[in-house]
Amino acid sequence: MDTFAARGHNNASLAEIAGRVDLPQAGVLHYFRSQALLLTSVLELRDQRDIEHLGPDRPQGLDFPRHLVDTALRNAEREGIVRLYAVLSAESVTGDHPAQDYFRDRYHGLRAFVADALREACEPPADRAALTGNAANAIIAVMDGLQVQWLLSPESVDMAASINLVVTSLLATLDPGRFGPHAAG
Repeated sequence: MDTFAARGHNNASLAEIAGRVDLPQAGVLHYFRSQALLLTSVLELRDQRDIEHLGPDRPQGLDFPRHLVDTALRNAEREGIVRLYAVLSAESVTGDHPAQDYFRDRYHGLRAFVADALREACEPPADRAALTGNAANAIIAVMDGLQVQWLLSPESVDMAASINLVVTSLLATLDPGRFGPHAAG
């Protein structure tokens, strides 16, 4: 994780990775047939750790916005994982990057997950129901962009406060009767 986070896939050396785990390169390749497989295994491990932290049930309804804020707070304590994700997700848009399918699938699943959670959290009027997909895209983009800004200037970026503001604003847009400025308290 540290090597991929610091150097990206293209500049990470299998020799450096092997040295970090005190194995010869052939030993690493015994467990992972290629550096590309090692990379996707590292990304899957990251996801598995997040799933274990989440527990057996995904947050539903209004628990979901709180989960996003909690995720931002947790990410602020794990710079290496955040850097790994930021570097590799950006790199994956190039050529035939080995993690391209991983990130494409991950974003597809995240968009569906976030849109479903937004529909559960609020009941948007029919004229706003189609906006949940766009709102999901916006939330994911904001979270990813905040991570990059935080990595560059951690003292200047409060990821949790920023994501809370965005989610609160989007809920008010999707369901103004419940979450808008004139909603009943």
